[in-house]
Amino acid sequence: MSNPPVFFHVDLDAFYASVEQMDNPELRGRPVVVGARPGGRGVVSACSYEARVFGIRSAMPISEAWRRCPGAVFLPVRMGRYTEVSRKVMELLREFSPLVRPISIDEASLDMTGTSRLFGPPVEAAALLKTRIRDRAGVSSSVGIAPNRFLAKMASDFRKPDGLHQVDPGSEEAFIDAVGLTKLWGVGARTLARLRELGLDGTDRIRRLDLKSLQSRMGQAGGAFLYKAVRGMDPGLYPETARSHSISAETTFGSDTADPELIHLALLDLAHHVMHRLFDEGGSSRTVTVKLRYGDFTTISCRSTQGRPLSSAEELHRVGTELLAAKWDRSQPLRLVGIGFEDVRGEEEPVQPELFPSEFDRKGIVEKTVFSLRKKNPRGAPVKASLLGRRPRGSEED
Repeated sequence: MSNPPVFFHVDLDAFYASVEQMDNPELRGRPVVVGARPGGRGVVSACSYEARVFGIRSAMPISEAWRRCPGAVFLPVRMGRYTEVSRKVMELLREFSPLVRPISIDEASLDMTGTSRLFGPPVEAAALLKTRIRDRAGVSSSVGIAPNRFLAKMASDFRKPDGLHQVDPGSEEAFIDAVGLTKLWGVGARTLARLRELGLDGTDRIRRLDLKSLQSRMGQAGGAFLYKAVRGMDPGLYPETARSHSISAETTFGSDTADPELIHLALLDLAHHVMHRLFDEGGSSRTVTVKLRYGDFTTISCRSTQGRPLSSAEELHRVGTELLAAKWDRSQPLRLVGIGFEDVRGEEEPVQPELFPSEFDRKGIVEKTVFSLRKKNPRGAPVKASLLGRRPRGSEED
């Protein structure tokens, strides 16, 4: 007889802010906001639960966060440090299951089917996992347990922070109704508005409709998603094959600028942030993206796919400046600029070796060496000369 399916979803609570509070115990119990500096025009990247009491949320303009809680501690994003802690957690998760699917820097899904002989019943295993995460990584986590990944994801949110909730087989619909339509994962504001227009303001009401009726009202894909979701079935948001992802970084200028030197300097700084994250993942990408935002909030995104994976920040910067030159209307100052990779693969892509390495290949070797030194000694590692004392402020990374 086969074992019933058991999935865990692990979500690190207020991750960036929790890392800051771990590294500086004086911040514990205080509202902490991670993101742009007050007085600037960036946004909140993350905040502690103490800050959320004041209505502060991720992606909120930093000026609004300051208005709501001027007594909060405002800190810059330290993506390298967060990645380091995340890696510890992901390694720990693999001690519990070989089938770990990282979702983001602070979330992962585990297939725990058939592991009860090793770790005990699911609730006991989840409690042990939470304890080890706190002991080894220094942060709290919330764990959801369910017969499928979709329900486990929502169960991890059900009792946050430091939560643990199990959805037993047979109680799927009761759990969905307890969560409610407004918190049903995958239902955004536009879908919610459309459902309300149709008088479908509850998960139980949606469940009364058959698949064909839902699809006639919400479209083929939307109807199929809702039909499964309100029944606690996995609508397939985590495909069996791992998807590629993106890595990007952006900065909001202190004031709108049309200064080419300042903009190119910002792109160069961001290119180094992005490339170092790619090095850290051991991944590769051929596709470069650039994001431009004007003072009126008009936003332009463009991309370019190269013939081979990019090997250095200098190469990323070169492609980025080509996209900038092609898309930027120089008569309009920029509020924000960003650069990144799309279609990032989880491991370095093999390429045909060249008899004579390119300039960018050689620079990539040097950059990897610098990156390794920076991981060992963040304060003592070399910094590119053109960026010394001139790094743009307010970088926000995804």
